[in-house]
Amino acid sequence: MSSDPSSPNSRKPRNPMGPGAPIAFLIIAGVIIGGLLGQPSIGLLVGVGLGILVAALSWRR
Repeated sequence: MSSDPSSPNSRKPRNPMGPGAPIAFLIIAGVIIGGLLGQPSIGLLVGVGLGILVAALSWRR
């Protein structure tokens, strides 16, 4: 092992966060809010879109 800071092995290990919970929560919240507004399908689509956005942002972090 070398102590070279530019070595690929010297990087800090990533601590990945599972995005499943935010995706599921946003899907359910979207359906509920959409259902209250009379548009559960649109709420589902908005929830999926927001869930994917949150997952992508947490992955990029």
